[in-house]
Amino acid sequence: MKKLLLASSLAALMALPAQAADYVIDTEGAHAFIQFKISHLGYSWLYGRFNDFSGDFSYDSNNLAASKINVTIDTKSIDSNHTERDQHLRSADFLNVEKFPQSSFVSTKVVPTSGDNFELHGKFTLNGVTKDIVIAAEKIGEGQDPWGGYRAGFAGTAAFALKDFGINYDLGPASATVYLELSVEGIRK
Repeated sequence: MKKLLLASSLAALMALPAQAADYVIDTEGAHAFIQFKISHLGYSWLYGRFNDFSGDFSYDSNNLAASKINVTIDTKSIDSNHTERDQHLRSADFLNVEKFPQSSFVSTKVVPTSGDNFELHGKFTLNGVTKDIVIAAEKIGEGQDPWGGYRAGFAGTAAFALKDFGINYDLGPASATVYLELSVEGIRK
């Protein structure tokens, strides 16, 4: 009788749908990045990143559409590898970090496209303005790490116009759009 109950219990557990797992973004180990590029007057690319951010996500490989992510960015941590430029980027001309010290992204839906690719729709807040954006994303991989944890990693890209977020400093038409590149590795909680 015990064997029948154990077998029934195991069969019932195996029949349950997979549940989404919750992850914290690994910023302590520097396994996540928020980088950007913008054209410098149409002559070259200016690259930078945000050094301080945090977030978490929920991911279910069997039901990608049920996944979600929340990220908060410390806008003061902008780093374009040039101190004077970073001070200007922190000013009211651009990020206005004294008034808006944080930026955020909160997903609203995930739309699977093909294979490990998907569209991540969400609300992006920057410079006190919130707009819908879509991140073209892909799953890079998931599995056990050498320290006994479980990780999942993703990459994504997005673009937006500065003026859409109330940033009207005129750098010319070639510099109107910012391109984001995101790399997110999470550790399962």
